[in-house]
Amino acid sequence: MTYLLIVVPFVLATAVVTLATVRRPWFARRMCASGIAALVLVCLTAVFDNLMIAVGLFTYPPEHLSGVRIGLAPVEDFAYPLCAAFLVPAVLTLLTRPAPVEATA
Repeated sequence: MTYLLIVVPFVLATAVVTLATVRRPWFARRMCASGIAALVLVCLTAVFDNLMIAVGLFTYPPEHLSGVRIGLAPVEDFAYPLCAAFLVPAVLTLLTRPAPVEATA
């Protein structure tokens, strides 16, 4: 099994849960914040994965990788911070009771 196949269920679950929050308040604002968080996390992943691989803390068996890399880091590693940036706020939104809508007179 490749790492890409392992990542697919996480990406699909992230998409489904995130889309489940479309009708919740501040969806666009949440997506913007998640996008910024994703950008930061991807940059940090690029830096630290490359450092850890370069110093030999871990390696990946090439037969389980897609072959696409950013520096030394396989592209599959970048799915996890992307999923975290969108899934965590979406789950929190779904677990939070929406504020009641006040009627205007």
